[in-house]
Amino acid sequence: MTRCHRSFAFVLSLCVCTLIAITAQAGTPFVPGTGEFLADCSDNFEDPSWSYTLKLPKSSSEQDENSRSPGGFSNNKLWHEGALRGTPDVVKRVPTPPGGIDGSAGALLFVTKYSGIPGRPSGKQQQDDLLMKFDRRLGRSISMNWQPSCTVRVYLPPFDQWENRSGASFGMRADCRGRKPNGKTEPYWPGMFWLFNNANGRNIKEDFAQLTIRSGPRGNDVRSHKAYEPGWWTMGMSFTSDGQIHYYASPGVDDLASDDYLASYFPYGDRCVSFNNFFFNVANFDNGRSWSTQWVIDDPQIFVVPPQGQTVAQLYKNRAKSSNRNQTAQRNRSNSSSSRSRSQSR
Repeated sequence: MTRCHRSFAFVLSLCVCTLIAITAQAGTPFVPGTGEFLADCSDNFEDPSWSYTLKLPKSSSEQDENSRSPGGFSNNKLWHEGALRGTPDVVKRVPTPPGGIDGSAGALLFVTKYSGIPGRPSGKQQQDDLLMKFDRRLGRSISMNWQPSCTVRVYLPPFDQWENRSGASFGMRADCRGRKPNGKTEPYWPGMFWLFNNANGRNIKEDFAQLTIRSGPRGNDVRSHKAYEPGWWTMGMSFTSDGQIHYYASPGVDDLASDDYLASYFPYGDRCVSFNNFFFNVANFDNGRSWSTQWVIDDPQIFVVPPQGQTVAQLYKNRAKSSNRNQTAQRNRSNSSSSRSRSQSR
């Protein structure tokens, strides 16, 4: 073999090896909602006694390093105020808006006014958080080898009822830890946002909402669907064992399907290591007068695909209680599938 042929063979071999390595690292997207449903880590707001207790003044650690504990919490102990930002000013169970999941009687409304430091309006956009802390039910976070996913139904109200401001209004997000290329891990919060685009008579002729993905590999938000009509949307994220995050969304309340795939990213260039809790943002102009848009969600759910040879019972840190929890999850999943079918078309 000549030197030229040997060089070509080496380059070809290198390219093949690189392609194999890239293929091995790229997780195949899967539809959120795949696998085992964790009923006790999810909520459907069907209990008429569901309530949330505010603890004021609320947290604003992100702005002034003051968490003001203890924070707010729901009576089922699943929902909590975060230490970083405060809870929305109104959090309550409401009748499910029209067009929701068949058989659903209750959903969750949240809206905020004082989203910054208590008593100190900032005159700029701020946001509050509502955390669904499934990690307290599990006694641990969910690692990527369990291939977790999360889904939620979100109601977009008529546009004349939105806060009269262009910009971010609602976010569904995952509290995660990611590994950077240098090997260090840090918290980060991938998710999707609904942005309002207020008609201005010039370049924006009519009100519309736009879905954006957070984030691309450089931390950039990626624009996706535009919505010109109010109504329900189903949103979800799935996590593959390579630490990649896959985003799905579609109008209506049907379960997500492969056709609802939007994109896959390593947000900020990080590879996800763990999924810690599921949470929601509501944003407004923090001037002490402007209320945010009233957001309603239903059926926020958590799923996992157990690693080969393992069961959901092994996911719970407290093994003594996990068997009953798993049985409950399976029973509730069966009941949910039979009594609350997704009937609205996409």
